[in-house]
Amino acid sequence: MKNHNLGLEVPYRYGSEMRKYLPDFIVLVDDGHGPDDPLQLVVEIKGYRREDAKEKKSTMDTYWVPGVNHLGTYGRWAFAEFTEIYRIEADFAARVESEFNKMVEEATRR
Repeated sequence: MKNHNLGLEVPYRYGSEMRKYLPDFIVLVDDGHGPDDPLQLVVEIKGYRREDAKEKKSTMDTYWVPGVNHLGTYGRWAFAEFTEIYRIEADFAARVESEFNKMVEEATRR
């Protein structure tokens, strides 16, 4: 679904300025945990990446996704940024497979 009026905003710092990042899409992925526990994949589509886009991605990868997953109250989350319009389908499939493999790896360690 398009993240329009859904209220998902992620604060991030660009230099000394605080900003809000509004991701493009949220995709619910059935990754084998059942319909009551979908992976919520935040998807950003970027043609041209300005410097602030790098900060947004870094914030999502380093702080937001690990933080919300550690909290555990809002389900399971992941982030993907796609920059090549003609490779989106292959990149999306690879990202979903990667997240699934991480979950299997974590489950087998327990």
